[in-house]
Amino acid sequence: MTELAVAAAIEEASARLAGVVTTTPLERSVRLSDLTGAEVWLKREDLQPVRSYKVRGAYNFIARLDDEQRARGVVTASAGNHAQGVAFACARLGIHGRVHLPSVTPRQKRERIAAIGGDMIEIVIGADTYDEVSAAAVAEADATGALLIPAFDDPFVIAGQGTVVREAIEQLGESPDVVVVPVGGGGLLAGTVAWLSEHHPTVRVVGVEPAGAASVSAAVAAGHPVALEAIDTFVDGAAVRRAGDHTTEVILRALPPELVAEPEGSVCSEMLALYQVEGIIAEPAGALATAALSSGTVVIEPGQRALCVLSGGNNDVSRYAEVVERALVHEGRKHYFLVNFSQEPGALRHFLDEVLGPDDDITLFEYVKRSNRETGPALVGIELARAEDLDSLLERMAAAPPDIEQIDSDSPLFRFLL
Repeated sequence: MTELAVAAAIEEASARLAGVVTTTPLERSVRLSDLTGAEVWLKREDLQPVRSYKVRGAYNFIARLDDEQRARGVVTASAGNHAQGVAFACARLGIHGRVHLPSVTPRQKRERIAAIGGDMIEIVIGADTYDEVSAAAVAEADATGALLIPAFDDPFVIAGQGTVVREAIEQLGESPDVVVVPVGGGGLLAGTVAWLSEHHPTVRVVGVEPAGAASVSAAVAAGHPVALEAIDTFVDGAAVRRAGDHTTEVILRALPPELVAEPEGSVCSEMLALYQVEGIIAEPAGALATAALSSGTVVIEPGQRALCVLSGGNNDVSRYAEVVERALVHEGRKHYFLVNFSQEPGALRHFLDEVLGPDDDITLFEYVKRSNRETGPALVGIELARAEDLDSLLERMAAAPPDIEQIDSDSPLFRFLL
């Protein structure tokens, strides 16, 4: 499908979705505008009925099915948001559907899918990654005759997703200088570049991928989709091992986007900033685009106008402890050490008095083993008030009696701490 055909399909999708999905607000971000010197606008797709833009592509795909196709039912795989869009469409149109979810899908998303879909949706919990449950959904469609709804790799899904930026620019009243969108499998990015290529070809488009799952960058570099050997699933809404065939084709043919990778820790810092400053609850994938602005990964010239898609708000509150932890580590304020304490009275007190700074805080203290009569190694987590306090802490540790070893972030042990 050419970018011109996708652009035309986006216009058709816009008419099909009118009165069904929410025309979400376009809000100026004072925080990001002050930080960048630009005029930054947020497209609040987290305020859709399913708290994500994914409802656009799912409904656009399902609403055009004929009676025979609807009777067969539908099946899909999703990290959670696409499934909610499918559940919304199935409930509204009276079509039975089954959704395959990775085991890492937050409970909050599972419960929302069930609530939105009601009797029209069945949930199947599968393996750890989206790609594995996607294979299971394909197998079920082949075996049962149910119609497969891709999460992103379909022209009609791409067209539905493309209505996000079309709608935002209509609200803005003129074309922005820069459009920044989150990227998983490439559906939103493909729809964005296809529509802008036709209507506003001078706009700079930036796609932001999670650093641990940059599948679209790999596809663009190779000229075709390739499977990543391993991915980090923390940004669950964008953790895709292989970009789509259709999405890659459109991205390669249309207005060339810039692609950047944002560290997962940076995303966590941005989630906290959105919550604490703007009062916005964003999921990891939802904070990808704004994180790239906050961190400086994406630089916008002062005075320019930027449109940033905040794509989803389905975040499980139980994940915030991990979000805070990852943010502190990324910001250089959380560190872990193995401290070999001498087993004598006052050893711990000396560590507290002589090694810790006045603003340092112990957040974890756990003896690894205490079988040795003379020493007892302990795992100690320390939170600093400022990242620059680390050097003085390490100097005091070097001069202290205990043998202290810092646990590097690339150590296998570190993976058990996050």
